[in-house]
Amino acid sequence: MIDIVRNRHQTIEIEGAKKARGNRTKARIYWAMAVFILAFIVISARLVQLGSSELSYNYTGVERDLATASRPDILDRNGQEMAIDISVPSLFAEPRRIIDVEEAVYKLRQELPQLNEEWLRDRLTGDKGFVWIARELTPKQQTRILRLGIPGIDFREESKRFFPATETAAHILGAVNRDNQGIAGIEKYIDGDDLAVLQEIGLARGRKLEPINLSIDMRIQHAMHAELVDAIERYDAIAAAGVLLNIKTGEILSLVSLPDFDPNDPSSALEPYNGVKGARINRITAGTFEMGSTFKTITFAAALDSGKVNITDEFDATKGVKFGRFTITDYHGKKRILSVPEIFKYSSNIGTIRMMQALGKENYRAFLTKLGFDNALPIELPETKMNTIAENFSDVGAATASFGHGITVTPLHLASAVGAIINGGNYVPSTLFVRSEEQAKQLYQRVISSQTSAKVRYLMRLNALEGSARKANKIADGYRFGGKTGTAEKVIDKKYSSDFTFAAFVSAFPLENPKYAMVIIIDEPKKENEQSGTTAGWNAGMTSGRIVKRIAWLLGIKPDFDDSIDINLVPIELR
Repeated sequence: MIDIVRNRHQTIEIEGAKKARGNRTKARIYWAMAVFILAFIVISARLVQLGSSELSYNYTGVERDLATASRPDILDRNGQEMAIDISVPSLFAEPRRIIDVEEAVYKLRQELPQLNEEWLRDRLTGDKGFVWIARELTPKQQTRILRLGIPGIDFREESKRFFPATETAAHILGAVNRDNQGIAGIEKYIDGDDLAVLQEIGLARGRKLEPINLSIDMRIQHAMHAELVDAIERYDAIAAAGVLLNIKTGEILSLVSLPDFDPNDPSSALEPYNGVKGARINRITAGTFEMGSTFKTITFAAALDSGKVNITDEFDATKGVKFGRFTITDYHGKKRILSVPEIFKYSSNIGTIRMMQALGKENYRAFLTKLGFDNALPIELPETKMNTIAENFSDVGAATASFGHGITVTPLHLASAVGAIINGGNYVPSTLFVRSEEQAKQLYQRVISSQTSAKVRYLMRLNALEGSARKANKIADGYRFGGKTGTAEKVIDKKYSSDFTFAAFVSAFPLENPKYAMVIIIDEPKKENEQSGTTAGWNAGMTSGRIVKRIAWLLGIKPDFDDSIDINLVPIELR
């Protein structure tokens, strides 16, 4: 009886143990299923994220993944990519996991010979958990290094900024550093918001940053860049630059400064050009120059708008204007009384001084302030410079300033001022971002009357038909183009030298309904041939004509040879 009870007790114990083990097994199965389901959900979510990422294989076969982008794309006004983020492999090491340092150094230098042997050995020695070895390598280099099978060596994907147009828009875009942070140009400007903070704390990566549209038209940018490269070669110049503005909106459609650099290699911005350090600056916004007779456009607008000078007036230019022991004369003087249109057409320094004197030097100085010459450029570029204009003009200072000598201004200041003079008289700040005419009108500041604006347009067209801009107009025939040349002697060893000149040309088109203003500068141009000259009409002017002929159709401007257009530009007082 006792044996029977003992057997039953053992049977109950065995069945209880089996039941307990079964319950534990079921629980383990449930936990395993839960882990697998969770892993499946995580993997599925990641696949959905990657599947929704926008990829592009357009550039050098490098896959572009917006999920790893840390900067917004920069596009031109038509949506063409100017700057994008691409994913690139960067090589790092975990020194504490490296078994044979000498073997690792030898093998890595076979693939990356640019690495210094001592530096690399020191880098791979120790118990650190992470050190960078080489940043921004190519996929081919990554594949070859992985095949080496070196323990403690691996890659991390990073975002690298890529500029498809290389040098073409260098001074607009600027550059970024190795950590993809803006260090110049628009790239630095856009970091001025919250982007730099996001990058610093690692939150910029993985965010879908909205693209930024600039006002630049890359079609026009390419055309201007090509023509300025040609100008440097054609005239054996040391530098050239240009800017094109929509004068109704203030939008910059093109900005080029040569010599330039490759933003994909930011260090190239610091390289000397023809042995000269610092030559690769943005001359349009960060360079100031004596713009010569192009500045007469400003003086004429001031004098005519004051009412103290009329378009029908005449001034004595028979002899030079004396200031103490100095006498200011004309380059090719007519030595007679000149009408206001003739003073502009013949670019008479004497006549321009007489007009400024009729206006008054204080009023003339106030007009320069009104046109924004005392203010910093309102442009979205960090690389800017203030103009150099005396706060109060002496008699001789006002006289030389009236024809663009003794003062230095940026080409963009001049372009914006001339744009205001010919667009009907409204100053609008320049911008590198898209702006509609309705938005621009909210920023308008009246600087001259519409009647004065029409008279200056007539003078610019007259100069193209009969004056120093004839050669430029011949090239851009049909596009109702007009402008003013300026040739200034450069200061060498604190003295003006006739052997080194600075040429500038300010223009506008189409003058019956002007929409665009352009400034072109060429530094130290030489004669193109024995029959040509070195004054601006022979170089900066002709370059402007070539650019207008090349871009007018892109801007929707058709050639028109109807003589009535020019007749209608003539002021009623002169008809």
